[in-house]
Amino acid sequence: MNQVLNCVSPIDGSVFATRETLSREDAFVVAQRARDAQAAWAARPLQERIDLVQAGVAAVGAMNDDIVPELAHMMGRPVRYGGEFGGFNERATHMASIAAEALADINVGEDASFKRYIKRVPHGVVFVVAPWNYPYMTAINTVAPALIAGNTVVLKHATQTLLVGERMAAAFHSAGIPTDVFQNVFLSHDVTNDLISGNAFDFVNFTGSVGGGQAMERAAAGTFTGVGTELGGKDPGYVMEDADLDAAVETLIDGAMFNAGQCCCGIERIYVHESLFDDFVAKAVEIVKGYKLGSPLDPETTLGPMANVRFASEVRAQIDEALADGAKAHIDTFPEDDGGAYLTPQILTNVTHDMRVMRDESFGPVVGIMAVKTDEEAIRLMNDSEFGLTASLWTRDVERAQSVGDQVETGTVFMNRADYLDPGLCWTGCKNTGRGGGLSVIGYQNLTRPKSYHLKKVTS
Repeated sequence: MNQVLNCVSPIDGSVFATRETLSREDAFVVAQRARDAQAAWAARPLQERIDLVQAGVAAVGAMNDDIVPELAHMMGRPVRYGGEFGGFNERATHMASIAAEALADINVGEDASFKRYIKRVPHGVVFVVAPWNYPYMTAINTVAPALIAGNTVVLKHATQTLLVGERMAAAFHSAGIPTDVFQNVFLSHDVTNDLISGNAFDFVNFTGSVGGGQAMERAAAGTFTGVGTELGGKDPGYVMEDADLDAAVETLIDGAMFNAGQCCCGIERIYVHESLFDDFVAKAVEIVKGYKLGSPLDPETTLGPMANVRFASEVRAQIDEALADGAKAHIDTFPEDDGGAYLTPQILTNVTHDMRVMRDESFGPVVGIMAVKTDEEAIRLMNDSEFGLTASLWTRDVERAQSVGDQVETGTVFMNRADYLDPGLCWTGCKNTGRGGGLSVIGYQNLTRPKSYHLKKVTS
């Protein structure tokens, strides 16, 4: 029996959109259509695929005036921030610009007797399971390069952002990409599992929770289907004694609180050299006290609700447990805090790694701040985590940042910035954050497989 997916708006708890999931039979039909369409799509010239994808991206941009309030309704991001098209376009454009070089044959050698080279060939059908927190930007990370590389794509979006996949599919189809080449689907967990375990796909890209990633890998076990994952995070910031204090406070607190803290690479814990600790905390508190919590449809709002009441409940639980264990809260409850999705942003000190708020992913507007004496202490604390996505280092010394960065178990090392995805670099993680990598040349390598050619010209 088909299920009904309900997108419940965090603005007021009303149902904003509903969609019916595909039956198991219909879902396999979708996958087969994608498989049947793949060879003809891959046979098109590379530049043609690039042009069509870029036209699809532009068509999404043309929808932005409708998309921005739609996102506010679905997941609570304030309209004042204008949606995601800037990053969406930047990532797709970069991947288009490097495609020819990234997908070029690797020439091993040719002489009168032999021609040898390695091609990059598409996997076939790529299944993209995208999250709700940055629903357009996270999806395009894989959708654009997968299509450009000659794969067909089946996209399944999170229920919280139910309409995003439809928007993207409509835009790409309007630009001329065939309907079977890029399909959006609504699926139950059981049917998703059946598709993966039934070899319906050649590669799976999943962004979401650790539990979700484990479910994807279990479903793929024994099928030899490749699975790339970006899962949880507990990203640290480290402010050294020579840092630009004002810049560090402004960037790290924005990295902790923007999008109500619901960022894959958001800052969730901050370590500050003891000489700057008091000033850092005081400046951070003043910034957060200036936020305006409210309806994301109000252009004056700087902090909207969390996407779901249950997400806010987890953050409240982590804060309450920390306070019970001796942490200090620096932000009084905002009048707009309703005990539900609208949550007061919080800064905590007197925290330790015995507290869940410093260990478990919060994914909300809370950050714990600790004083440290040395780089060695900061490195030990940054590495005391099951996750490893990004680390933000603040110093005026590039060599010191490189040295500290070499010792931090993470996917990306930032110096004097945070919470940014550079499409020229590989977006990747370690430990329970997952495996694989998106964007950059490496993103193309993960969305294709090598195929070797050993051609003997002379047989006598």
